[in-house]
Amino acid sequence: MRDFSKDTSALALNTATLGHNLAGYGMDWPVERVIEECALRGFGGIVFWRREIGTRAIEIGNRVRAANMTVAGLCRTPYLVGSQKPKNWKDETLHCIEMAAELGSPTLTIVTGGTEPGTKGVIETQKILAERLAEIAPYAAQRGIKLALEPLNPMFGGNRTCLMTVGDALKVCERVDAPNIGIAVDVYHLWWDSNLAQSCAAAGHRIIGYHLCDWLEDTTDMLLDRGMMGDGVADLKAIRASVEAAGYTGMCEVEIFSQANWWQRDPSEVLDTIVSRYRTIC
Repeated sequence: MRDFSKDTSALALNTATLGHNLAGYGMDWPVERVIEECALRGFGGIVFWRREIGTRAIEIGNRVRAANMTVAGLCRTPYLVGSQKPKNWKDETLHCIEMAAELGSPTLTIVTGGTEPGTKGVIETQKILAERLAEIAPYAAQRGIKLALEPLNPMFGGNRTCLMTVGDALKVCERVDAPNIGIAVDVYHLWWDSNLAQSCAAAGHRIIGYHLCDWLEDTTDMLLDRGMMGDGVADLKAIRASVEAAGYTGMCEVEIFSQANWWQRDPSEVLDTIVSRYRTIC
C-alpha cells in the first residue's frame, strides 16, 4: 500500500464535502477560494459538481492546473435508467462529457438511477443500462473521458441505483465491453460487503475511482450523514488495500455529505481535518 503519512499528492477533495452541492452550506466559498485553500494544504486534485462549473469549465480547469493540482473528476451524469431519468438523458449526458473534457477531467461519475419502469428486480434494468452506456461510451472515448459507474449502498436500490456491488458494476462493464467504462469504489456504499476484496480483484483495471469517507454506526440520514474518515466503522485500510491490490494507483477522493455536522463547520477546519485523517488512518 502507498504511504500517505507524508505525501498528500493522491488526496483529492470532492467539493460536496464543503457543502458546495447545496446552497447555504460551507460558508459559500467560491470555486476560486476552494482551489486556493486546497493548494495551500497540498491536495493533489479536486472533483467538482456540474452546478459549480456552468460555462466556466475551461477557465476553472486552467485555474486548478495553475495551482499545481489536477481536476480529478466531475460529478455527475443524469440518471440513465429509472423513473427519475430525464427525457433528454442522452443529450444531457453528452453535455456532461463535453464539460469534463473542457475541465481536463479524466473521469465522469455515473450514478445510474433506479429500477426501470415496468420491470422487477435489477437484472433487466442492468441490461438496459448497458445498452444506454454503449450509446454514449464512444463519444466519451473520443473526448478522452472514462465513465465511472458507482455502485451504491443497497438502501438506494430501486431509487437511485441498479448497481449495489462491485460485482454488479463489473457485469455491466463486461456487457458494454468498452475500454473507457469503469468502476468507482466508494467506502460509504461498499464498506459492508464481505466479498469486496474478491470483487475488486476481479474488477482489476476497471477500478478507476476510490472515494473516501466513513459509515457512522448510528447514521441519522441515509444520504446526508456520512462520517469523516475515522469516525465510523468502515475498515478504511482494508478497503484501500483491496483497491490497490487490484492495481489502482489513482486519486483518493474525499466525498462527505454531512448536513448536520461537517457542512456546518468552517471549511478551513474541514480541510485541515481531512489532511490529518488522510495521513494517519486512511
